Amino acid sequence: MRLRPLRARRRGRIEIIPMIDVMFFLLATFMLASLAMQNLHALRVNLPRGTAQSLVVDRSPTLTVTADGRLLVDQNEIAFEQLAAVLRARLGAGTTVIVNADAAAPNGAVVRAMLEARAAGADKFLFAIRKQ
Repeated sequence: MRLRPLRARRRGRIEIIPMIDVMFFLLATFMLASLAMQNLHALRVNLPRGTAQSLVVDRSPTLTVTADGRLLVDQNEIAFEQLAAVLRARLGAGTTVIVNADAAAPNGAVVRAMLEARAAGADKFLFAIRKQ
């Protein structure tokens, strides 16, 4: 007669179906989380390149916005709050301002500088570009 051991040996089984379900759930969770982190309202724009005639403008102040957002008027660094007062003194009879903005300059800083220049009396803006 053959006696069974006190502890029967059972072979362990790994269930693959529940593990696949968990992996798909994690995949869907991470995909939705990564989509939520993106700004879906952004629109990528590649600005066109072109050529323009060289213009010679006498005594027009140059408004420069650097890549790190600093503001310069005729190579003199100033604060945004002082821009309108400085430009009123330099505009004189002409109402043209040359905007020399770095390609990596924050757009908000450039627009803010142009609005301040408009408040100072500037009517026309010329943009400095690099020839191709």
